[in-house]
Amino acid sequence: MISLSAVSYRYPHTGEFALTDLSLSVEKGRCVMITGPSGAGKTTLCLASAGVLAHEYGGKKEGTIEINGLNVNDYRDLSEIATNLGIVFDDPDAQLIFTTVEEEILSALERRGLEAGEIEDRLKIIMDRTRLTLLKDRAPHTLSGGQKQRLVLATTLALGTDILVLDEPTSELDDHGTRGIFEILKNLKAEGKTIILVEHKFGYARELADTVIVLEKGRISKSGPPDEIIRDNAVREILLPDFAGIRDKKMVHPPGSGDHRPVIVAEGLSHRYGDIHALSDVDLVVEKGEFIAIVGENGSGKTTLIKHFNGLLRPTAGSLNVGGKDAGITPITELARDVGLVFQNPDHMFFADTVSQEVGFGVDNLGIPDRDAVIDHALTRVRLLHAKNLYPKWLSRGERQRLAIACVIAMQPAVIVLDEPTTGLDGKEAREIMEVLKELQIAGHTIVMVTHSSEIARECADRVIRMEQGRIVSDVKTRAD
Repeated sequence: MISLSAVSYRYPHTGEFALTDLSLSVEKGRCVMITGPSGAGKTTLCLASAGVLAHEYGGKKEGTIEINGLNVNDYRDLSEIATNLGIVFDDPDAQLIFTTVEEEILSALERRGLEAGEIEDRLKIIMDRTRLTLLKDRAPHTLSGGQKQRLVLATTLALGTDILVLDEPTSELDDHGTRGIFEILKNLKAEGKTIILVEHKFGYARELADTVIVLEKGRISKSGPPDEIIRDNAVREILLPDFAGIRDKKMVHPPGSGDHRPVIVAEGLSHRYGDIHALSDVDLVVEKGEFIAIVGENGSGKTTLIKHFNGLLRPTAGSLNVGGKDAGITPITELARDVGLVFQNPDHMFFADTVSQEVGFGVDNLGIPDRDAVIDHALTRVRLLHAKNLYPKWLSRGERQRLAIACVIAMQPAVIVLDEPTTGLDGKEAREIMEVLKELQIAGHTIVMVTHSSEIARECADRVIRMEQGRIVSDVKTRAD
């Protein structure tokens, strides 16, 4: 179904190859799971396998790629390849263009030339499979990150192709959503679909994958059945990380033993997107020096809540006090001195030509003195000082996540808020991010983190808040005062 022979690829204006002399064959009805550290070439391999590099990218290309026995260069364009193969990228926003969820899926079904009755039947089946029925009239841009990923998968399923290439399709999904996606993939494999899957969630993929391939620096370093591959200690560090001990690291004076001043106080906080109640009557007090994890299913209101902390959203009802200021009316630039927000996708934050300039933008905007020293200190904190002169997009996903944190801590806010800081990271990188956040807490910052990982919440945070349907349903301390 898909064959790569001695494939090498180098992106334009770069000196190193993203893929080097890579050969891979995926037979019909089989599932190959691809994993490895950030920057290993996983997304590039997806783009190569789907013919995207051949038809849309420049750069240096070597080797041969075939889809269903035909060289990718012999396909007229990507639309012709799309009749054989569907691809789900790790950034769902790049694939959503219509005004409603239903229109996104309908568009894919209509491209197949099906009869009206069959289109209607398939639409219902696909929306039920991907748990999108209740969201069918929503605009895609109003969905949570996980809901968007489910929608992209739904549009890919609607194309009815025999080959699926999926680049971390569950990276923004909670446990419930992840289980649902893997159930769908198991059913598709049983129907004879061929699947190439980039994934770090080994526990879910173990029963689905026939072969696990580990990429390192653009080369296949290990390949074999899941139960054989996971015996390797280096692979276990990537796929089965251990976060134990982070919460208690160097905490001489744990939260609750000293300053109890609140830095964030919400009373009856509510927010609506049109007719949608995203937050309903939320009461919350965040004390100085706490490390809080906010958990809950996609669409439960987690991201909506934290966007109020720095003024990106304003309350529809209720009140919010941040650092002694009314967050309902205080300008964002002023709130930024108290609260820094790291977005779920770090790439949405970057625009400068170098890592150093990226960090320096916020420093300059707030007029913070000793600019160069502040930048170097922030980059040292996140272990990126060596990369200060590099172009941000050249960094690995884990490095870009740490850069986003550096941009925030350079502005010296008392509170650091992070939306899914481990999304798309392998286990080793996720632990590194958690260690950085713990060190920032020890240095005196208050940390508020949205996460889908119950393990990270339990092992790293001092307090876990669970949300459902825009409300806080539980608030539990993980350490005794």
